[in-house]
Amino acid sequence: MLSVKLICVGRMKEKFYAEAFGEYMKRLQPYCKLQLTEAPEQRLSESPSPKELEKALDREAEDILAAIPGDSYVAALCIEGRELSSEALAELVFKAEGSGRPRMCFIIGGSYGLSPRVKARADLKLSMSPMTFPHHLARVMLAEQLYRSFKIIEGSRYHK
Repeated sequence: MLSVKLICVGRMKEKFYAEAFGEYMKRLQPYCKLQLTEAPEQRLSESPSPKELEKALDREAEDILAAIPGDSYVAALCIEGRELSSEALAELVFKAEGSGRPRMCFIIGGSYGLSPRVKARADLKLSMSPMTFPHHLARVMLAEQLYRSFKIIEGSRYHK
């Protein structure tokens, strides 16, 4: 069974996001071993300077990079990444299941994104859309897309 690790910056505070994410975690149980790691989001001033922002992202990067299992295929969600269709993501998951790298790791940054060091570690830079979403909503959307991927792989009617 494929191991999937989500490394997300920040804790979900909004009950509705947490409930939606929890539902997809439950749905994913038969398909993969899903693990969630929440890295602490660094506190910043109202209008952080570029130096302050760089320092915060570097600190978050340390936590993120330490949480990545060494044998993982890593996808970092970032606006400049590649957009994939649901079918293309399912193909990626399917190939990962049969590869020598039995783990996939998806990284979602905080409000200010990800450090260049994290993006450099990624095998894939993935964009959900050219639009910007709250990072907690992106977590729910990613979980849904992973569930959809497994349903596509099994040939289910879920994906229409």
